[in-house]
Amino acid sequence: MAEPLIRLEGIRKSYPAGDTPVEVLHGLTLTIEAGEFVAIMGSSGSGKSTLMHILGCLDRPSEGRYWLAGRDVGALDHQALAWLRREMFGFVFQSYHLIGTANAWENVALPAIYAGLSRDQRQQRAEQLLTDLGLADRLGHRPNQLSGGQQQRVSIARALMNGGRVILADEPTGALDSVSGKAVMAQLADLAARGHTVILITHDAEVAGHADRIIELRDGEIIGDRRQRPARDHRPMPTLTPPRESALPDAAEVRESVVMALRSLRANWLRTLLTLLGIVIGVSAVVAMLAIGQGAKHDVVTRIGDMGTNLLTVRPDRGRRHSADGVTATLVPDDAIALAKLEHVKAAVPEIANSVTARANGKDASTTVRGVSADFPLLKDWQPVSGQFFNRHDALSYAPVAVIGQTVQQSLFADSDPLGQFILLNNVPFQVIGVMDAQGATGWGDDQDDAVFVPLTTGQLRLFGQSFLRSITIAVDDTANMDQVENDATDLLQQRHGEQDYRVFNMASLLDAVSATQNTLTMLLGSIAAISLLVGGIGVMNIMLVSVTERIHEIGIRMATGARQRNILQQFLTEAVVVSALGGIIGVLLGVAVGLLLQLFGMPILFSVPVMIAAFLCAAVIGLVFGFAPALKAARLNPVEALSNE
Repeated sequence: MAEPLIRLEGIRKSYPAGDTPVEVLHGLTLTIEAGEFVAIMGSSGSGKSTLMHILGCLDRPSEGRYWLAGRDVGALDHQALAWLRREMFGFVFQSYHLIGTANAWENVALPAIYAGLSRDQRQQRAEQLLTDLGLADRLGHRPNQLSGGQQQRVSIARALMNGGRVILADEPTGALDSVSGKAVMAQLADLAARGHTVILITHDAEVAGHADRIIELRDGEIIGDRRQRPARDHRPMPTLTPPRESALPDAAEVRESVVMALRSLRANWLRTLLTLLGIVIGVSAVVAMLAIGQGAKHDVVTRIGDMGTNLLTVRPDRGRRHSADGVTATLVPDDAIALAKLEHVKAAVPEIANSVTARANGKDASTTVRGVSADFPLLKDWQPVSGQFFNRHDALSYAPVAVIGQTVQQSLFADSDPLGQFILLNNVPFQVIGVMDAQGATGWGDDQDDAVFVPLTTGQLRLFGQSFLRSITIAVDDTANMDQVENDATDLLQQRHGEQDYRVFNMASLLDAVSATQNTLTMLLGSIAAISLLVGGIGVMNIMLVSVTERIHEIGIRMATGARQRNILQQFLTEAVVVSALGGIIGVLLGVAVGLLLQLFGMPILFSVPVMIAAFLCAAVIGLVFGFAPALKAARLNPVEALSNE
């Protein structure tokens, strides 16, 4: 004899109930041919719905064997069972089981999403099916805008979307009035006439009377199997060969997941907004705080860099020798001459500085006079904006010449040209031969332009009354040679002085130390912001768990229409990633806005595009990581239990 479409042998189904499981089906044996219209009838609790769930691969039997088109269903994995529900079966439920956020044609098209049809193909076929069922004017209506009979016709169209070779109808008229119920039964009879295998689950003998064959259940056993009409011609046996499917989604699946995720997020916009808030705060905090940290670092480094990163400064050790007037007597001008002869040294500039009262044009001002050598502009890369700096001949001839800073010019000469005029420094006349370019404040707030520069020799003779230096600043030709020059300078001075009565300060080392400190502070700020982002991720997980709990019924509908576990996992993961990515985008924009606002108040801010990209990617990854557990929980739900959760 030919193999029947459905063959059950010794099917038992038990459910846990305390220490003793409750058996609902007691060893059923049954065959159904392709193309039959069969009614499985029984009272409530007879096991007919449980049998339908097993027939439709929504549930597995506890014992027994189930063959479908010659294939042992018990040997199939979750993916193959999903393929059967998608390609072989079409479900028509008593309570319709439509997704409330989707309209009529979108509900009908649901199985085709998991079959891989394009949106245009799905919409065209769904609209055609609904039109054939008399719902052409209800395509865009949502379930709550349709009557019970219309909703049931939508569920019938959904059952036929992928072909529906076997229609499983569970009490399809139970929630309908008599007129709508007769219409639905007429449509099922028409499907049977067109070659579909129709299995009707009902407790109503009148409804069962529409079928060709009635199988009666009582207490989980078959007590009757009679034929009311002659057997129909056997239809061709379908070939069941589940395809080998990739474990990874294709681009079309990802697009559909994003569309469904956006629809779901829009349907629960308030919850979505609250979820976004945690991610937005975290990402904006990362962007703004790191911008503040980087800005502060850049500001400090720039200030130190303005002083010269290729400089070594030699200062007297204040704990060492002192002259009779209390001046630290260690460094002398000849030390600077000797240091200038070292390898890799561009210049070695000695300096003495003192506060003086400067007078000119009937005005006076307190300022600082700095006795330096002619190499000072080379050392600092600081040139006169007008006139010239004094030269070595001026120093050797003890010339009473001076170069003034911008602040001194404004205080004493206002708008007049100071070149050639005389300035009294502690009542000693010096002729102004140049005005230095504006430099602004130092890193510690001193005004660099409030100074008068004179030859060191002239200053020692006429102003300072001392031969010992405040410092010697060494310019190195390349920062790579800083350590070598520092060691050579230390050795030279040790030889000249016989003891270490000086200290050498390396500006490059200072810059490195300050940079390291600023990096630490930046990381601290970033860590605080990252904690905010982590808290936002925990919020995403919490909301997704709530979403899964609220949408268990929807998950059951999707599984009944052929969704794989991968599809469910992918959908909820996509929702988590989409909401986190949206939060990331808004957070980046908000962080930039906060940074710009702080910049208006004078705070140094430095934005970093890589930081923004990293913050956005972190938000998306957090959605992926924290959304995985809820998505996995959704994917592992039992289809029957999910469907029964209203």
